[in-house]
Amino acid sequence: MIAYLKGTVLEAAEDRVILVCGGVGYEIAIPVSAAQELVQGAEAAFYVAESISPYDGTVLYGFAHKEDKELWYLFKTAIPNTGPKKALEYLNKALRSVADFHHAIISRDPKILTGIFGFTAKTAEKLIQSLKDKMDSVSIQGETKIKVAGEMPQMSGVLEALSALGYSAGESRRALEKLQSQGIKPTEKLENIVKEALRVLTK
Repeated sequence: MIAYLKGTVLEAAEDRVILVCGGVGYEIAIPVSAAQELVQGAEAAFYVAESISPYDGTVLYGFAHKEDKELWYLFKTAIPNTGPKKALEYLNKALRSVADFHHAIISRDPKILTGIFGFTAKTAEKLIQSLKDKMDSVSIQGETKIKVAGEMPQMSGVLEALSALGYSAGESRRALEKLQSQGIKPTEKLENIVKEALRVLTK
């Protein structure tokens, strides 16, 4: 079983790479965030997991960090009806901020999962039910980027209000990240946060 590969990047796309190791080229499915770091002709290394299906044969999945591989494996094994491809889709979203994703699951806040990470409401509930007692087994990378729950309890309400006004999850996430970088007070009233978010969105 292949567990780790280190070699030269021959080709790289949004979600995969061909890595040449010892004269052999391995096609590896990888998270979008990992693909963005690759440079053709440069050296790269991945923790690897193999998956065998009757349709695609053997598929290699690669991860820049051991913790990413652990989270992908948790998605694949703990969430019902989730294969390796779907687990990689979930990982792509969670890697926006693993610390915030962990917080959203532990605090059982589906609005953060829909508003910040872009999961559907149905998937958010499934993630919470499947992972709420298992997330502590995964190593958490980095610090939280989004003020959630205890720091800004009204954040879920802001996300819900923006969604009701027709803004997408991605638009809402970018607006809230902008407000956070501008130092908005965690104790600010919900109405004021929504107003400021709309100011950012309509610029």
